[in-house]
Amino acid sequence: MKTTSLCSLIIIVTMVLGACSTSTRITGSWKDPAIEASTGEHKRVLVVAMTRNIEVRTKLENALADKAAQRGISVVKSSDIFTPDFFHQIPPRDELFSRIGETGVDAILTVSLIDRESNTRYVRGTTRYAPFPMYNWYGGFYSYFNYWHPIMYDPGYYVTDKTYFLETNLYSTETDRLIWSAQSETVNPASIDAFAEEYPDVLLSQMVKDGLLLVSQAD
Repeated sequence: MKTTSLCSLIIIVTMVLGACSTSTRITGSWKDPAIEASTGEHKRVLVVAMTRNIEVRTKLENALADKAAQRGISVVKSSDIFTPDFFHQIPPRDELFSRIGETGVDAILTVSLIDRESNTRYVRGTTRYAPFPMYNWYGGFYSYFNYWHPIMYDPGYYVTDKTYFLETNLYSTETDRLIWSAQSETVNPASIDAFAEEYPDVLLSQMVKDGLLLVSQAD
């Protein structure tokens, strides 16, 4: 009975970990070759998570602001200057840039979900053969059958992997020109909190790698 319970627990834990483990990686990036690391590092940035989901927008922008602050970069969050319905209809260009200009930022960082997909995969079960003649369940067919039948075969199970593809762009407010862009994929985010904890670190590491940010002591 204890062995059966242990096997069931292992299956459950494996299913949970397989379905909920979060993994984010950069799949590609581009930087304007005219931008040098010494001149490309901005000190005040507007962060815009382009989603109507208020919870996602707020948590992601807060996480990006916290990580940027550790590098001495001041962040203005779109959730602080734009009302929830501001982007329900595209505002005139002059109105949008006027609002942004009031914040004093020198760059705009946008994060957008560009695609998502779900794939269901089958995780094969396991069989076992372990003759232990010293144990009493080998004394008769019924005792043998009763012991091994529940645990002889651990059935397989299905796991649905969810992958989210994001694009992050950095624009100069002075020229309204794209400075840097990166695409990433996140597999099986356990929650928005888990994603918001991981994503800014991955993003900033890529910016350092691309020479957009100078290496800090924390790196």
